[in-house]
Order: sequence, then structure tokens, then C-alpha cells
Amino acid sequence: MTEAIELLFFAYRDFISDPDELLAKYDFGRAHHRVIHFVGRHPGITVAELLNILRITKQSLARVLKQLIERGFIEQQTGKQDRRQRLLFLTPAGIELEQRLAAPQQARVAAALASAGPGAEAAWRAVLLALVNEDDRPEVERLIAAQPAKNN
Repeated sequence: MTEAIELLFFAYRDFISDPDELLAKYDFGRAHHRVIHFVGRHPGITVAELLNILRITKQSLARVLKQLIERGFIEQQTGKQDRRQRLLFLTPAGIELEQRLAAPQQARVAAALASAGPGAEAAWRAVLLALVNEDDRPEVERLIAAQPAKNN
């Protein structure tokens, strides 16, 4: 078990290394990366939904969002049905950054799954999903299965 846990630490370290290097050029951190990822995957996501996914404080999200909006990576729109809602979308610059952040991670995961052989993808998915709190699994499965809407 200890080896499995250590492997998870080392894998995460290397999995995040390429995006970390790119984020540093913008003076951004991992919270920025997570916001860009989930806004890109779920265009029009509300701030409340994003808070639920990230499980960070409103204050932390507000700081990160402010920077991403001011730098032109995310834009906010008022909800059409509920004017109190703030809907979040990546701008063209945000879409480009999201793609640049995702590309090395996608390549790393694809190579790892290919080297692990047949059945690796299903096994990996099962293990990672089992690591998610049981009560959260249905929502996580819904989120990861969702097809991204056309961005803005």
C-alpha cells in the first residue's frame, strides 16, 4: 500500500510538472489551472457550481477568477433566467491556454495507458473513481461524462 501511495505522489508530481512550468510564465498557479480546466469543460458553469467542484473558499476563487478575467482568459456573463448568476466562459485566449495546459497531460496519460497494456484504461478509471469519496462518485461521473458545450 505504501508503494501505491508513493507512486501516486510521484505520478502527480510529474503529471503536473509541464503545466506548472507554463503557468509560472503567467504568474499563475494550480488553482488557475483547475479553474481554466473546469470552465473549459463546462462553458457557462456558475460560480456556485465551480465552488462545489473545487471545494475552495469563495475568497480563494474570487482572487483567481479576478486575475483570469483581468488577464483576458475568462469572461463572466449574467444568467439569462437568474440575473444573480455569474456564468463563466473561456475567452479565445483562455481556450488556447487550456489546450496548451492539457496537451502534455493528455500525451503523458495516453503513453502511460498504452504502455500498461490492454484493459489499463478501464482499470485506471475504476481505481481513480474508487479513490473519490463514495457520496461524490455519482456527481463526479456525471461531470466527467458531460460533453462540453460550445464555448461562448
